[in-house]
Formats: sequence, C-alpha cells, structure tokens
Amino acid sequence: MTTYDVVVIGAGPVGENVADRVVQGGLTAAVVERELVGGECSYWACMPTKALLRSGAALRAARQVPGAREAVTGDLDAAAVLRRRDSFASNWRDDGQVAWLAQVGVPLYRGHGRISGARVVEVTGEDGTTTALTARHAVVVATGSGALVPDVDGLREAAPWTSREAVAASEVPGRLAIIGGGVVASEMATAFAGLGSSVTVLARDGVLHLAEPFAGERVTKSLRDKGVSVRVGAEAVAVKRDDDGTVAITLATGEQIDADELLVAVGRTPNTRDIGLDTVGLTPGAWLAVDDTMRVAGIGAGWLYAAGDVNRRVLLTHQGKYQARAVGDVIVARAKGEPVDDGRWGRHVATADERAVPQVVFTDPEVASVGLTAAAAEAAGLRIRVLDHDLAATAGAALHAEGYQGHARMVVDEDRKVIVGCTLVGPDVAEMLHAATIAVVGEVPLDRLWHAVPAFPTVSEAWLRLLEAYGR
Repeated sequence: MTTYDVVVIGAGPVGENVADRVVQGGLTAAVVERELVGGECSYWACMPTKALLRSGAALRAARQVPGAREAVTGDLDAAAVLRRRDSFASNWRDDGQVAWLAQVGVPLYRGHGRISGARVVEVTGEDGTTTALTARHAVVVATGSGALVPDVDGLREAAPWTSREAVAASEVPGRLAIIGGGVVASEMATAFAGLGSSVTVLARDGVLHLAEPFAGERVTKSLRDKGVSVRVGAEAVAVKRDDDGTVAITLATGEQIDADELLVAVGRTPNTRDIGLDTVGLTPGAWLAVDDTMRVAGIGAGWLYAAGDVNRRVLLTHQGKYQARAVGDVIVARAKGEPVDDGRWGRHVATADERAVPQVVFTDPEVASVGLTAAAAEAAGLRIRVLDHDLAATAGAALHAEGYQGHARMVVDEDRKVIVGCTLVGPDVAEMLHAATIAVVGEVPLDRLWHAVPAFPTVSEAWLRLLEAYGR
C-alpha cells in the first residue's frame, strides 16, 4: 500500500485544484485519473468550445464596425477554426497537465479508481495491475459528470454525438440536428451554423429556458436570423440511423427530421457508477449529497468529500474550482486541528453556490448572468424590484458596434437594498459580468454603488442608467 494524507479520484480542474491546495497546506496528496489529466473542460468543454465560437464572434464583430467591415472579404475558414480548436485542446494530449502535477508535487496514478473501504482507493491500470492507495485524512471524489442520453427509442443505437463528439468533430456536417435547448445546444448551434452546417434545434422546453426570458428570446431570434431552424416544443420520440449514415428523427407530431449527425444535449449524469460507492453504503450512479464544506453525507467518520459536478450543486468549471479550494483548505484545517471557518462566506465553505453563481453562454448575443433571475428571486420569497435597460442606449454601445443590440436586467432585494441578480445580453457582455458578481457577492448597498462611476464611453455605463432608473 502507498499512503498519502489525501487521495483524489479525478484529475480534472477540480481534482487538480484540490490536490494543489492540500499540498500548499503542507499535506501530501495523490491523484487518480483514468482519462486525460485536465478533464472535460480542457479537452471537450470550456476551452475547445470557446475556441470554436471565438472565430465566428470575431468575424461578426468586424462586420459591425465600418472601416473594419470593408476589410473583411470572406467567410470563416472551417479548417483553420478546427485547427485552432485542436491547439486549445492540446491535440488531446495531457503532457503539459501531467508536468504541472509533477511540478507541484502531486503523484499521478493512471487507471480506474474505486473506493474499496474506509480511506482506501484501489487503482486498476490499463495492464490490469492494481495499486491500493490509503488516505490518512480524506478521499475526495472529483469524477465530474457525463452527457445524459435519454431513453428515446433507437437513440443509443443511432450513435448520436454528445458534447464530446461535437466539440472534437474533425469535419463539419452538412446537416446537424440538436436535441436540447440549453447552453451546450445553443452554443453548438451557434458554432456549427457559423461553420456552414444546416442546423435544426429541437428545443422542447425552449432556448435557455432557465435564464431570464428575454435572453432566450434574443438568442432564438439570432439563431433563426443565421438560418437555424429552432423548433420550440418539438419532442423526439424515435431515432434511426440508416445504412448511408443519415439520422432520421421522428417527432411526437409524426414529422421526420433528417440529418447527417445528431447532437444530444439534454443534461448531465454523475460519473459515480463504478467508483465503489457501494462499499461505503452509498448508491452507485447517484449524485453525491454534501454539506457546505463538501463532505459527503452518510459517511460517519467524515473522511469522504465530493467536489465539482459530481455533487450537483453547480455544474460549472469555475464553480467546481471554487469548491475545490474550499475542500482542500478545510481538509488541511481538520487534519491539523485548526479552526474550521464554515459560517456563511467563510473560507471553508462554498456559499456562492447558493445565490451568486456567474455564468456566460457564448452564443450570439452573449448571455452573462449572476445570482437569481426575477422568477427565482420571487420563488425564494424575496420582495424584489426589477430594473431593465436597453444597452443600445449607451454611448459606449454605439461606439462598440454599429447597430448594437443588448439588454440588461438588475434584480434588487427591496428589504436589504442590494442586488441579488443581474443578466446582461449583448455582444461582449461577458467582460462586464464580474462587476455584477462583486456587487452580488459583496452585497454592496445601492447607495454605495452610486459611487462606483463607470468610465465613459463604455457599455458599462448601463450600471449608471440602471441606478438612475431605481432612484436614490
């Protein structure tokens, strides 16, 4: 047996950050990984996805500014876009990430990790050999999530794309159908439409239906303006791939949609089916319920933690890394007998998971949000006031792009006079989001925000207009 203070199962961004914080705190840690070190975000999600989308966004931006517009003489070079995507996915090699683990002093065990008992993880390598790792203080599950493929007749047999295959595609399909209307579906529809695919989106519940309504409406209109067929309310009931590779999707109405490839983007499922949860009394394949310090419920001695997607608190890379920092630090504190700061906004908890989660959807237009939507705030029992502003009315927007269109919404808790939610829709609004995140997390009183003067002429002048609409 090889013994460490902490053993982490999963070497994605979350697992890497847990191990790094543990080592920085003076303990030892080892990481187990069965795929590529760096995880979903590095190779099949955040980085390659944004690389696919960025070229189209840059081209649209140039075409919206006179002077630059005249210099643009062609459309996207799909092959060049895919090559750039490959580089941001490190050509699906993890040498750099492996080198980083070695640099920070974290041993890597390649293979499939399974919990075999209290504080013990067995690692089965590709050659079938097994190594048992023992943790003195904690085992952390950071195995993430995988794409959910629903039980639609014939769907699995048709070998559909999930987000992985879409993001890593080596060719642009002539016809792409997408089941789903969430973030992955919207971003991939944007990317492949820009690369030349004829795209059909089957959005049973609508586009970005969990966001503020105006966000989904604007993204839907933009997709349709690009030639994307957005079928709100459409539900696939059967799928079949013909011998020539054509995928036939039958809708509940009886209509048939034909495509060269089908992307399924309807949700995620936890990667916990085969990690030994049954050996400690937990259910294989289930999400792992945790407390605010990410300690798994139902484990008497408190040695098991879960961070990132696998605990289902927030399925976003940056939020998983935030959890990882808290997990690493709290394990160190408990191991050393130091005080645990687990009160609201304490060092050892992930309070922001509750009501201060930032997210950007890199569609056209971008959708950037933090905190609660108006509907979510009302459902939480808050007494709110909603302020809206047309971003095109700012001088900065007119300078940024000809015909700039965008919208900002601020949700105010009237009892505390603080912002509890903000949504921005428009070109390049992602770079405005952190100001809103600081306001929500810091619970900055509106009276104080009057003194945060936006620089002129920038799109951020929208903050002043929202405050003026609220009144002092």
